[in-house]
Amino acid sequence: MKMILAMVRKELIDAARDKRSVMAGLYYAMGTPLIMCGLFMVLIGQLSSPEDLNIKINNANHAPDLVRYLSNNGINHGDDDEAKKITLTISDDYAANMAKAKQAEVLLVADNSDEKLQKSIRRLERQIQAYSAEMGSIRLIARGINPRITQPIKINVEDKATADSKGGMILGLAIFTMMYSVFISGMNLAIDTSAGERERNSLALLLSHPMSTRQLVLGKIIAVTCFALLGLILILLVSKVAYPFVPWQEIGFTVNISQDFMGLMFLVGIPVALMAATLQLYVSFMAKTFKEAQSYLTMVLFVPLALSMAASYNIAPDVLQWLPVSGQQQALMDFIKGREIPMMQLIVSSVATLIIAVALAAGLEKSLKSEKVVFGL
Repeated sequence: MKMILAMVRKELIDAARDKRSVMAGLYYAMGTPLIMCGLFMVLIGQLSSPEDLNIKINNANHAPDLVRYLSNNGINHGDDDEAKKITLTISDDYAANMAKAKQAEVLLVADNSDEKLQKSIRRLERQIQAYSAEMGSIRLIARGINPRITQPIKINVEDKATADSKGGMILGLAIFTMMYSVFISGMNLAIDTSAGERERNSLALLLSHPMSTRQLVLGKIIAVTCFALLGLILILLVSKVAYPFVPWQEIGFTVNISQDFMGLMFLVGIPVALMAATLQLYVSFMAKTFKEAQSYLTMVLFVPLALSMAASYNIAPDVLQWLPVSGQQQALMDFIKGREIPMMQLIVSSVATLIIAVALAAGLEKSLKSEKVVFGL
């Protein structure tokens, strides 16, 4: 045990010397919550108070009521180049057809392939459809017909979601970033202590010391796991401080990163961090150079990324509830939404995570007994 702890201390000291490389992985944990909070603030601001939309309206004098209705909803006439990107042309017989209770026509001209205009186009279409429905109801009332006769079925929706459970949808995305930080935070150290040491010819020197290959492997795994958990702790702390500054109440959400959630997230993250450390070390030792290891890990980390995304957006089949990463993430999402934690699902996915970590560690120990791996032949 003393030899393993000495190996861990050696790896941590080496990592501390290369601060820029280590911090590159930890910047993700510190910066991601801040960036997400900034994006949510901008999005909530746009949803709560949408900006006025300027469009070009031709023959506006033919439909003063429609123009006034659009203006009351923040859609105004403009003559600048930006407003001309969306043109609404009112037909010459619009007023006559409206007076005769006939169908009046308007022409909407815009480039629907422009992503920046799509939101504005949909907004204008919704307002025109709302005005059309209002005019249709007035026509029916003028003829002594109840407008509700055109709505034979009335749907009453009772939303059982609470503010906390609605906030769980946002925290689902936050859990995705937290889970992925476990893989990102220790990646640079994993590459440096494997492919990096081999390039510096220090790996063979380490193996010449009176220590077993298992002690060497365990020391490296523990060191990388420590950095992975450090990244998880940092992203939890930054999220705890940053998320309350977002005005969630304006959209009816409540996002609360409680101490219970932070504790459960850390406990769930331990087996994930062990698997991430062994996976990254195993792949890095299989690569012959530092750059090759970076390329391999970029592709390998797509697997946990895909599992985490599938769990975040609820597009995962039922079998993924029992797999590593996706199983733990879905259990965490149930917790923050106030549901009962699926303990069997959480235990099975965590045990499967540890089994994969042990298998990779055994494979890593076996591979380091080969001269091809040690010398990168």
